[in-house]
Formats: sequence, C-alpha cells, structure tokens
Amino acid sequence: MNKQTWLQVLSAYFGWLMDGYTTIAYALVATTIAPLFFPSNIGVLALIATFGGFAVEALARPIGALVFGNYLGDKLGRRNMLVITILGFSILAGSKGLLPTYSVIGIFAPIILYIILFFEGMFAGAEYGGGTTLSMESVPAKYRSPIGAFVQSGFGTGYFIVSFVFAALYEFYGASGFSTIGWRVLFYTTFIPGIITLIIRYITKETDVFEKMKEKKEIMKIPLAGLIKKGGRPLIFALMFTTGLLFINTITFSFYPSIFFLTQPGISGATVGTYVALINLVSLFGVWFGGLLAMLIPGRRLTIIIYTIIFIILTYPIAYFAFTGSAEQKFIMFSIQAFFEAMIFATLPAFLAETFSKTFRATGVGFAYNGGAIVGGFGISIVLSTEALFRSLFISWTVWLFIMSILALISMILSRETWKRGMPDAIEA
Repeated sequence: MNKQTWLQVLSAYFGWLMDGYTTIAYALVATTIAPLFFPSNIGVLALIATFGGFAVEALARPIGALVFGNYLGDKLGRRNMLVITILGFSILAGSKGLLPTYSVIGIFAPIILYIILFFEGMFAGAEYGGGTTLSMESVPAKYRSPIGAFVQSGFGTGYFIVSFVFAALYEFYGASGFSTIGWRVLFYTTFIPGIITLIIRYITKETDVFEKMKEKKEIMKIPLAGLIKKGGRPLIFALMFTTGLLFINTITFSFYPSIFFLTQPGISGATVGTYVALINLVSLFGVWFGGLLAMLIPGRRLTIIIYTIIFIILTYPIAYFAFTGSAEQKFIMFSIQAFFEAMIFATLPAFLAETFSKTFRATGVGFAYNGGAIVGGFGISIVLSTEALFRSLFISWTVWLFIMSILALISMILSRETWKRGMPDAIEA
C-alpha cells in the first residue's frame, strides 16, 4: 500500500463521497421542492413525482456504467474514465440550483429537472465501476474487505457532511428563506467535493493490472460483448442482490429525512438535518466494522450472507419502535438499522471486483451494481404508492424491507464464492 495505491483508493472514495453528497442533497430538499416543481393542487403526488427523480437517475446509472465502462474504463483506463465522469457529474449536480420552477415555466420545470437527473445518473453510474475497479485492482486480496469498506463509506461520509450543510442553511435562511433560495445554495455546494475529487484523480496513476493488459494487448475491442458472453449466472445473481440491497438503501437512507417530516409534524429542518447526519456517522462505523470483521470470516459471500440475515432479524423491531415512538426514538432505531445495513455493503466492492474478468471489469462491476438501481430507484415511490393499500406507511415500509432483504439473501446464497483464504487471487484473471 504505497502512495499511489492510496491515491487510487482515495480517488474511488471521494467519488462515492460526491455521490452521497449529491444524492442526499436531493433527498433532503424533496419536501421543499415538491410544490415548486409540480402543480400545488396534486397533493402527495407532487412528493411521489419528486422522489420519482431518484427513479429517473437510477434508470440512467446502468446505462452510464455500460457506455462509459465499455468505451472508456475497459479501453482507455479506469483513471481516465473517472476524470471525465467527475467533471460531468459535478457540473450537472450543481446546475440543479439554477433551475426555474413550475410557477415560471410550467410543465417544463419538472421535465428539465428529470433530464438533468438522467444525465447526472449516467455519469454517477460510471463512478462505481471505475472507482471500485481502480481501487480493488491495486489492493492485495487479504486487505480488500477493509479497504473496500473504506471506499464504500465515502457515500455515508458525503451524506454526513451534506446533512450538516443542510441543517446550517435551514437554520440560516429559515423555513421561508430556505424554500426560496436555501435549496439552491445547497445544490451549489456540490461543486466543492467535485473539485476536490477531480484534483485527486488528476494526480493518480492507472492500475498495474490495466497497464499490463495494454502491454500484452489484452484489451477487448468491445468489453460489453465479453460481459454479455461470459457474465452468465454471476452477473444475474449480482443484479438480483444489488436490486434488493439498493431498494433497501433507497427506502432507508434516502427516505429517513422524509419519514421524520411526514411522521413528526412541526419538526424543524435543522433538527432533521442533524439527526440524519448523526445516523450516517453511525453507518460509517458500521461499514468500517463490517470490513474489519470480514477479515475473520472465511469468504466474501459468507460474510454478506451473515450480515444480511442479521439485518432481516432486526427489521421488524426497529420499524415498530421507530414508527410508534418520538423523533428521538426514531433517531436511535434508524441509527441501529443504518449500522447493520452498512455492514452488508462493506464486502461488496471486493466481491464484485473479483466476480468479473479484468477485460470487462469496469463495465461488469458498474452494471452489476447500478443495474440494481433500476428497481431500487423506484423504492420510495413504491412505498408511498402502496401506503394506501396497506393503510399505513409503517406497514408498507416494513413489508418492502422484508421482500427486498429476502431477495438479496437468496441471490447471495445462489452466488459462487469469489475469494477466501487459500484461493488464488481472481483480480488478475
């Protein structure tokens, strides 16, 4: 683990930080911008449509993973791709603060918002495949779990930071001022992590694995064709797993702010921002602990299975005490849930990087992860839409948590092991 290896790891980490910052910035202002971008007379449909922006972005992520992974990551290099993607990602993320509202341009307001979210999603979708490949190809197999957990924790770090920024802006502008200008300022702040990430990537070198591929002329003409031909069952099971996991992640971390607002009338934005920031601080310890503990468990697959079972066991009691208690009780329950959910993500970067061949790894990892967001991105809208069916937000939320947790567990049971002590390292294959 020399200086360049750490730069490669930090390049991936800050990409995740940028993703967490921008994604949660949108989640935090959802209840604020819903009446600004949609007609005021459609009620809860405005909030559902606003969260539909997650679905729009999620649909674009696997497309971006395939396009950028195929034409850049697996042909021109992991590092080169990441320099390009962070530029597009940053510009689009910050540009949301410039958008005119429904009262100014009518139906074109949500259309433009969705278009920006779509292209932002394309660039964001390439981040995971490129960043995971860049970092995991540079780290020895026995250290990939804790280092992968650190990379994955970038998302939670971004969430943690932006939550405090949101709380500070809400406190500074007040409820009225925040709905006018504060939410725009929050989107403008996304340029800061984007610039930091760009600088780190500019001074980062390519991985030795990719450099050797160039020397030996092993670079595929069409990496996507290799993924389609050789991905097979590992790709299918990986997509099943990420579908369940990202659905869970969307209706927990991205929905926590709205659950506070919807179930605790009168709660201030500053309080919600502080609570969700602290919840994500707890999640960081969860993902780090999960990565370290994984070094004691014989196998990536077994590690994820154990963590998922623990999460399933805790689902109902956490949901019950969260929805029947005070804001402080919600904070405690969601913190516990966030800790154990984050543990599931800890070994995922190593598992996916070892699943796919180096010749189409950036494409495969990116699509396997972001493909799960196709359904996962609709998570909040689905929970809100089925609330009437179940006659309770609590029941709707809990049922979907169980369904998607079981899907994730079954898919991982059906998957093959990628590496455990005594096995050869698959990263060079």
